[in-house]
Amino acid sequence: MTETFDIAIVGAGITGCAIARQLARFDLSICVVEAANDIALGASKANGGLVHAGYDPAPGTVKAQINARGCELYGTWAQELGFLFRRTGSMVLGFNDEDRAHLEKLRRNGLANGVPELSIVGPDRIRELEPRASADATCALWCPSTGFVDPFEVAIAALENAVANGVTFMRSASVEAIEVAGSGDDAHFTLATPAGNVRCRYLINAAGNVAADISHMAGAEEFQMVWRQGNIVVLDKEPRTLMPLYPVPTPVSKGVIVTGSVHGNTVITATAAVREPGDTQTYTSDVSALLTGARKLVPDLDTRRVVRAFAGGRPVIQETNDFFIGQSAVVPGLFQAAGIQSPGVASAPAIAERMELVMREAGVELHERTDWNPIRRAPDDFDRISLARKEELIESDPAWGQIVCRCETVPEAEIVAAIRRQPGAVSVEGVKRRCRAGMGRCQSGFCQSRVVTILARELGCDPSEVLLEDTGSWLVEGPLKGVR
Repeated sequence: MTETFDIAIVGAGITGCAIARQLARFDLSICVVEAANDIALGASKANGGLVHAGYDPAPGTVKAQINARGCELYGTWAQELGFLFRRTGSMVLGFNDEDRAHLEKLRRNGLANGVPELSIVGPDRIRELEPRASADATCALWCPSTGFVDPFEVAIAALENAVANGVTFMRSASVEAIEVAGSGDDAHFTLATPAGNVRCRYLINAAGNVAADISHMAGAEEFQMVWRQGNIVVLDKEPRTLMPLYPVPTPVSKGVIVTGSVHGNTVITATAAVREPGDTQTYTSDVSALLTGARKLVPDLDTRRVVRAFAGGRPVIQETNDFFIGQSAVVPGLFQAAGIQSPGVASAPAIAERMELVMREAGVELHERTDWNPIRRAPDDFDRISLARKEELIESDPAWGQIVCRCETVPEAEIVAAIRRQPGAVSVEGVKRRCRAGMGRCQSGFCQSRVVTILARELGCDPSEVLLEDTGSWLVEGPLKGVR
C-alpha cells in the first residue's frame, strides 16, 4: 500500500520533529518516517541537552548563522510546547594567560554570531556565579543565554504538537529504497519501507547518522558520515543544580562539560572519538576521561554518585565541521538537513525556521492554516505538581496514587498517559523518556516489571512481547515457573 503526502520527513530525531512542527502550520499533508519504533532514538537520545549560546562556531558557518537564533527561540518554544527549559547561563573556565586569549577569541566569535551579553570575568565573579567552580580558574567567559533541556522531551513535544496538527508519524519504517520519478510539477519521490510505501512531492532528509544513505538512495549529493562517538555520565540528583561549566574547547570538541539538567541531575558530557558506525558501547578510558575532566572544573564533584553512563554518535559529515541545510543542488524537491552534530539541540528551532525559508525560496507554496494550534499542553508530572493538583488527580483516578517508580515518584496513571498520548510510548524506554519511570538512582531495578505489566495491558499484548527499546529487545522470555 502507498500513502501520498505533500512532504515526507525522514528521521524523527530532534531535527526532524522540529521541522515537522514548523511545517505543520501550513496547508500541506506531512509524514514523518522513522526507522526505529519511537521518537529520538538516535543522536538526540545520547545527548547532554545543552542549549549552547553560539559563541563556539566559526563565524560564517551555517552553525554560526543559526545557533544563537535557536538558543533565542527556546524560550518561546518551551512556553508553547510545555517542555522544561532552564536558561542558567554558563562559563568557559580558563586557568592561565593562554586560556584567557582563547576566551577572548570565543567572545569575538560570539559577538560576530549575535550572542548577547558576553563578558570575560575574574575569580571573584566566577565564585559568585558558581561557587563550586574550581578555585584554580583565573578567568571565564560568562554567557547569560546558555541553558539546558531534556533533548528527547523537546523532540517528543514537537512531534506531539505536529501530530495534533495533522502530521502522520510512521514508526518502524526504515527507508529501503527511494524512487525519483516525473519532472516539473509532476516530480515525486516514492519511499519503500517495511511499514508501507510513501509517495511525496517534497522530501526532507533529516536522518541523522544515516543521512548520507538517504541522499545516496535519492541520487542526490554524495557525502560520507563519520561516527564521532561521545560517552556521557549522569550523576544522581543534587540539592542545587550546577550551572554549565566548559573547559577551553579543542578543534573537534567543546571538551568535557559539567552541567545540571532540568531534572536536577548532574551530567558530564562528552568525549569525542571516531569509532565504527553504530558503536554505542561505553569505554572505561572514556568514562575515566570524563570524570577527570569534570573534577578539573568542579573539584568537589562526588563521582561516586554515577547512576548511568551511555554513549552515542554525532552525525558528522566527513571533511566538514558544519551543518548541511538547503535544497539539493542535484535533485530538485529534496531538502537536506544533514550533519546536525553539536550544536544540533540548541539549533533545532532555528533549523526548522531555516528549512521553512529554504522551501519558500525553492518555490514551495506555504499557506498558513486557519486551524493551526501552536500550543501543546504538557502532561501532568506528578513529582512536580502542587499538592492540591495531586489530590485532584487522585480523586479523579486512584491510579494517580499508585506509585510505580519510587525514585522519580511516577504513578501508574502517569505511565498510562505516556502510552496513550499521540504518538505514545510502545516500549519500556519509551515510557522512561516520557515520564522518567526508571530514570532514578535504581535505574529501573524496582519498577521495570510493573512498567512491563502496564505496557502489556495497554498495548493488548503478552508481557513476553513488550520491548525494552527497539525491535528485538525483548525483556521476558516466558514464565520462570510452570503452573501445576
